[in-house]
Parts: sequence; C-alpha cells; structure tokens
Amino acid sequence: MKCPACQYNGTRVVDSRPAEENRSIRRRRECEQCTFRFTTFEKVEETPLVVVKKDGSREEFSGEKVLRGLIRACEKRPVSLEDLKKIVYSIEKELKSAGVVEINSDDVGEMVMEQLSEVDEVAYVRFASVYRQYKDITVFIEELQDIQKRTKK
Repeated sequence: MKCPACQYNGTRVVDSRPAEENRSIRRRRECEQCTFRFTTFEKVEETPLVVVKKDGSREEFSGEKVLRGLIRACEKRPVSLEDLKKIVYSIEKELKSAGVVEINSDDVGEMVMEQLSEVDEVAYVRFASVYRQYKDITVFIEELQDIQKRTKK
C-alpha cells in the first residue's frame, strides 16, 4: 500500500477493526518512511444481482423495493417490519448463495409469495393479486381455494 503523503510503497497496519456492521474491515496504517497515519477499508467485492423485468429491461436487485412491496401488502396486518426484513434478507441470501447473476422478476415474485404465505395469508393474497394481475374473480377464488387446501394439511 502506497503512503498518500510521501508515496513510499511500505506501510504497516497499526489497528484493525470491523466496520459497517461487519461487512468491511477498517485498518489504521502507518508509513514506514514518514510515519504518516491513514485509514483504509477492506470489503468484499460483490457481483451485482440483476433482475430481468417482464419487458426485457434489466435493473439491479433492490431489497428496498421488495420491502416496500411487502409493506404495502401487509398494511393493517399484524406483521412486524422485522419479519418483512427477514423475508428480504432470506431471498437475497438464497440468490447470492446459489450464485445467480440474473433472475427473472417473476421468479423473485414467486420467492416473495412463497415466504409471505407462511407469515400472513391475507398479505399473501394482497401481494399475489397485484403481482399476478388477476383479470377476474374466478382466478382470485382459485387462489383462495389453494390456500385453504394448504392450511388443512
């Protein structure tokens, strides 16, 4: 590591500690020549997860966007924000551990609905009705019947 003061190519680490909620390491360094002290940060370089939308456009996966959709679906429902954040975290973790670089928005929606159905059935139906864009009441009723069958098992 080059010293930012004198450009000497030798520094030593004086102190290291976790930073950014253990997602990086903060290091205090000292130049071996001029004794100038400075701070560096070390973090994992992550490959961005890209979502392919229905119209073919691509955008980076946004956990905040998924969380906003979940919050909307859970309005006036007894579901904590922590539970919703756990769903988002779980989906992100599953996608990253699978090594996925691109995923269809449909697949993300299905993952959200799968986890939301275990947390709150009403919120699940709300999310599904918007996500799947039900055209008529018969499709909606079929979805409700599927939920009833699952809960009876």
